Amino acid sequence: MTTRETWGTRAGFILAAAGSAIGLGNIWRFPGEAYQYGGGAFLLPYLFAILTAGIPLLLLEYTIGRKYRLGPPSSFRSLYRPAEGIGWWQNAIAFFLATFYAVIIAWALSYMFFSPSLAWGDDAGAFFGVEYLQAGEPLDFFEYRPAMLGALAAVWAVVLLIMAGGVRKGLELANRICIPLLLVLFGIVVVRALTLEGAVDGLNAFFTPRWDKIGDPEIWLAAYAQVFFSLSIGMGTMIAYSSYLRRNSELSTTAVTVGFANSSFELLAGIGVFSVLGFMSSDAGVPIDQLVGTGGGVAFVTFPTILSQMPGGAFVGVLFFATLVVAGITSLISMVIVPFSSFEDRFGWSRKKSVLVLGLPMAAFSLLIYPTANGSSMVDAVDFAVSGYGLVLGGLATIVLAFATGKIKALAAEANRTSMLKLGNVWYACLALTAAVLVFTLYKSIQGQIADLSDPAVANELIYINWGVGGAMILFGAIMTAVLWRRPLPQRAADESVAETV
Repeated sequence: MTTRETWGTRAGFILAAAGSAIGLGNIWRFPGEAYQYGGGAFLLPYLFAILTAGIPLLLLEYTIGRKYRLGPPSSFRSLYRPAEGIGWWQNAIAFFLATFYAVIIAWALSYMFFSPSLAWGDDAGAFFGVEYLQAGEPLDFFEYRPAMLGALAAVWAVVLLIMAGGVRKGLELANRICIPLLLVLFGIVVVRALTLEGAVDGLNAFFTPRWDKIGDPEIWLAAYAQVFFSLSIGMGTMIAYSSYLRRNSELSTTAVTVGFANSSFELLAGIGVFSVLGFMSSDAGVPIDQLVGTGGGVAFVTFPTILSQMPGGAFVGVLFFATLVVAGITSLISMVIVPFSSFEDRFGWSRKKSVLVLGLPMAAFSLLIYPTANGSSMVDAVDFAVSGYGLVLGGLATIVLAFATGKIKALAAEANRTSMLKLGNVWYACLALTAAVLVFTLYKSIQGQIADLSDPAVANELIYINWGVGGAMILFGAIMTAVLWRRPLPQRAADESVAETV
């Protein structure tokens, strides 16, 4: 019988869950997605997706975590014994996601120090690709880039220090500091952006609805994809986080709060990003639609270019890249907690042992693979393998398991035991709709990969890395299930006392 450390307060859990959801994608992915899929018109399907997919799936994962008070593998085994592999597979997702996500944070950390002198000069694209990344061929392993290596080592040092503190003194404390800091930093960036010449044009481009797109199924699929990927669902994080809740913690309003906190920050990011793009469009005479994009190019090429032209650009640059670092750290620790909670529960490890046996190897793998000549190519390849279908399968498996085992009503009753908003037929219907959207998303993703494999002009080593990483994650889940088949789950003490695991 063991006791389990819990969150100090409900606010601590909400901040941590919101910190997990608010990450790099909110700042550089959502604005571009919104503009591409109808501007203001995109906000309607996006809101619909939050209500019908994001919050219902958050509630499902919160309920599973709080009910069993165990990490993902043990929680899934509690639902259905052979399903333990789903949890271990989510561990593999979290592992690969964390190892390359840390690299992007390291890029942002480097650029925070480049900003005071605007070190990228007149050609931000060449500086990023040639001088900083020194990008080579996809198979150029072990050609290390010292600047990137040092920044990445610093990121992992901070993350492992936070993880060593446990739930209250590590995760909760870090988010209590980082989330307010994030809002202050990005708030200053947004206020400055709104004062720029041309900002109104940028906001008009962002918010003006293009109603002709609202009937396109692709806009609805994009809205669901954005909500799903931005809320950290499908990889075990929310199950792990909610496993540290007290048994009587409220769930429904917590899920609503986290869902809309994430969406509010995405909207704030859109306002800030498009105000700045409006300035660049006005200053350079370039249409906004030629400036909009998603991904690292926006953060490390487009924005530095704008900062060089903006009054006070050096100061804004420090704040902007500091925002990326803080947002990235809160998301990264939520990825690392998945394997930590899983192994601690299944093997009875202390938090110190998890840092040594899991944390250090994760950092070593990240430092070995990514700060190299092919680092950016590897980031793209692994990102697709994990985000392209790994998270989709993870969320789909959770929904299917809850229904197929016949335990969906028991889970609803568990949530209703303490929730203000009662779950029932509407919740079931929303989860079924989400599952259908995820199946279609998975189908389109695999269809595109198969087409690429059959096209010699497109197929290359990175596509095989995609499939190799995906296969490795599934194999890991199957092996762990077989190895632990006869090992019983840990028993939890009935009391709510906190046992520090450090």
